[in-house]
Amino acid sequence: MAQRTFTRSVSTWSLHRTLGSFVAENSSPKGGRMMRRLPVEGGISLLELPAELAARGYQAVQICQFHIASTDDAYLDSLRGALDSNGIELDVLLVDAGDITADDAEHQMAWISDWIAIAARLGAKRARVCAGHSRPTPELLDMSGARLASLAEAHPGIRLLTENWKELTPDAASTLAVLDAAGDQVGLMIDLGNWTGAHKYDDLVKIAPRAEASHIKCHFDTRGPDEADFRQSLSILRDAGYTGSLCMIYDGPDDDEWRHLDWEWAMTCDMFGIAPSQAIG
Repeated sequence: MAQRTFTRSVSTWSLHRTLGSFVAENSSPKGGRMMRRLPVEGGISLLELPAELAARGYQAVQICQFHIASTDDAYLDSLRGALDSNGIELDVLLVDAGDITADDAEHQMAWISDWIAIAARLGAKRARVCAGHSRPTPELLDMSGARLASLAEAHPGIRLLTENWKELTPDAASTLAVLDAAGDQVGLMIDLGNWTGAHKYDDLVKIAPRAEASHIKCHFDTRGPDEADFRQSLSILRDAGYTGSLCMIYDGPDDDEWRHLDWEWAMTCDMFGIAPSQAIG
């Protein structure tokens, strides 16, 4: 297989424990933290992370919005400076909260819009927004696509993505329906590990050609990784001709996040024909 060069990326969700399981105040549209905080001693700050990523061979990062400690100008400037000075590209800002299909959608949309503006302020190439937390119906799928398109129109300087994630997009048909309703203004982030079940691979085959960003996720349990599932999922993305960044996702039970991320990257390099020298940073 011919060797190709891909950007090695990681989501801060994969390093949640490395970051001390930090969750920012007011990281939910309704106020307060979007998840219960379970602090881990010895964690590093998000401002320290870019230097660590560069030292470990990463070129890019996807940052979860709840890991951003403050939206004050000084903090955002410091974060962008840390990324720039260490040569780490902010590939995607992940807006992990908010529901554009909720009853209070107007409030939720405004909150999400503020985070997309912050993504642009930080120099992000893209922002990812969930399509919705409601069970799919034709009406809700169309509504979600239209609302995503309106967010994209409001922020023309940044590429808006959605993901095969949460209740509204449990399969290929619903994911493609949202994308088709949104039009060309909204792209797809494909997550290889969000779907399970008998139709997982068929569904991934159907959406993989639309992917322009990725979450390369392997399932881990106490026995280790599900390597067979991971390799088959990777092969679907590879065979679809994917050329975007490769963002590693680890959320297994073992606390050694870096080691398992290295393993995922090595498997990904093998499947994509990436030069062995890039396999471990």
